[in-house]
Parts: sequence; C-alpha cells; structure tokens
Amino acid sequence: MKFGLLLPHFGEQASREKLLEGSKLAEAKGFDSVWVRDHLVFEPHGEMEKPNRTFYDALTTLTAIGAVTEKLELGTGSLIPFRHPLVTALMAGTITQLVGPRLILGFGAGTFDHEFEAIGWGDLDRVEAVRSNAEILKRVFTENDVTYDDGIFSFENVTIEPKPVGGRVPFWYCGATPRSARLAAEYADGWMPGRISLATMDRRIQKMREMTDASGRPMPTVAVIPPTSIEETREEALQHVNVPGLLAWANKAKFAVKPPRVPSRPSRTWRASSSSATRTRPSRRSGSSRRWASSTWCSTSGSSSTDSSSRSSSSAARCCRSCADAGTRGADQ
Repeated sequence: MKFGLLLPHFGEQASREKLLEGSKLAEAKGFDSVWVRDHLVFEPHGEMEKPNRTFYDALTTLTAIGAVTEKLELGTGSLIPFRHPLVTALMAGTITQLVGPRLILGFGAGTFDHEFEAIGWGDLDRVEAVRSNAEILKRVFTENDVTYDDGIFSFENVTIEPKPVGGRVPFWYCGATPRSARLAAEYADGWMPGRISLATMDRRIQKMREMTDASGRPMPTVAVIPPTSIEETREEALQHVNVPGLLAWANKAKFAVKPPRVPSRPSRTWRASSSSATRTRPSRRSGSSRRWASSTWCSTSGSSSTDSSSRSSSSAARCCRSCADAGTRGADQ
C-alpha cells in the first residue's frame, strides 16, 4: 500500500511555493506520490471549491515538481483527452527524460462538454478517445513508424522521440462508474476513482477480478482519491468540509451500492424491582446519512505486473482522513 497527495495546482490555493515546497516536504515525510487534475476551461466544483478559475497545466506542473524531487511518483488523476495523443506522447517522453521513470498517466473521459466544444471537439466520443489514447501511447512509446486509424485519430509512419525512460508509461483509467472499472480491466494498468464509497469500490473490484481472471490480463492496480480534511480532531476536520454539498452530490450519483438499511431498535420496557410500575424507552431512529467517517483508510492494490516494456505501476494513491465513504452513504449512484 502506498500513499499520495493531490496537489493544490488549481483555485485560490494554487501557488509556486505550495506546489514546489509542498512536494519536497511530502517526499521528506515519506509520501510515495503526488497527483494533479486536468482541465482546459476550468469551472470549480461548487460543492467543494470556491469560484476561482486558476488552473495550472497538469503535465507542466508535474515536470516542475519532478525537477525538485528525487523519488516521488508523478501521477495524473486524471488527464482528459483534449490533447492529441501524439502531443501527450511527446510530453510524457520528455518528462521521463528530465526527471526519470516516475510518471503515471491516469486518464478519464471528463465531465464537462464545454471544454471540448471550445476546441471544436464537441462531438467527440470521449470514452472511446481515452481508449484511443491508451492504444496510441502504447504503440508510439515502444515502436517507430507507427500507422494508426481508429476513426477518431489517424496518422501514418509516425515516430515520436524521445521514448520514455524505463519503457512504456503506465496507463490508468480514472472514474467511479461500473463502465470505468470494466474498461480498466479490459486495457489499463490501473483503475482510480475519486469520490466513491467502500461498498461501491468493493463491487467494482470484484467485477474487475472476474474479468481479468477470465481474460488472463493482470489485475490493474487499484487506487482512490477521496475528499480529505486533516486536523487534530474530527470536529475540527469537519469544519472544512461542505457536508451538505457532498451529500447533495452523492444523492444525485447513479451507480453507487446502497448500504443496507439499519432497522430501528424495538422499544425497551423494564420494571423496577420494588414496584409494579413500568417505563417504556422510545425506539431510536437509525443513523442519519449526515454522519461522516474520519478514520484513515486506503485502497487495496491488485498485483500489477505488466509486460517487459512497461514499468511497474504498483503505486496506489491515495488517502488520509477520508470523508468519501460516509459521504456517499445513501447515494443512488
């Protein structure tokens, strides 16, 4: 099991000092990895973030952090496919040449249509574009004179140099839906959801194991990036969490595993030994969905051997004091 941090490269917290000095401190304290998100036209998530549209580019940020650290793995959680995959291939290969074989490329389809409409890709099948990126990157990282055409991207006799140091860069699929887990089991080296309950995550992992057992593929590394808030006490930590906003998000989600209903306790009746009087204690209601967990938890890692051209991608992101599990209780995603 490994631990990483999502970096403050967006919104009001984005700053050179926090990114570079914070990453050096994370390495000194024993964290295994640091992670970035990805947007082109950033719109803050209302339930979690203040309305500041500052957003430092994901791969540029990781390059700078790699230059001031030695061992931290550098991950994207996740890139969205608004770049041509050949551009991503060149950037990824360059990063590894400059800072070593520490990069993990997590990809997701993205949430917002406007980011793709802005570059004329509004009709793009983004889920299929992620698959295209996986296939193209795999080939141009290890081959020369590549010809490719899948109906989304096409090119002939392309060679991208430099190749990544250490072999093919691990490719992870990021997302919490059942389909995202299935796609990770089908062609990715790892799977990483964000906000997800432990019960939902367990069900996704079971499905992935069924698929990889049947196909003979290695089980992808499993990781998670949950919302976190860390303070000396649970009460202090919760002061920084928008509980109503996260609950509203959770209850709009469509594919979560619902927790079992907790039955109300029956009324209790007892008698005083010295009299015949009886007292009835009212039954308690089952626990409220506003109850939040603050214990430390982490993802489980599947064994993640890859082919000889691929570096191991066994680092699992990602957690500290987590609100994610309780935050999706009662959700219908």
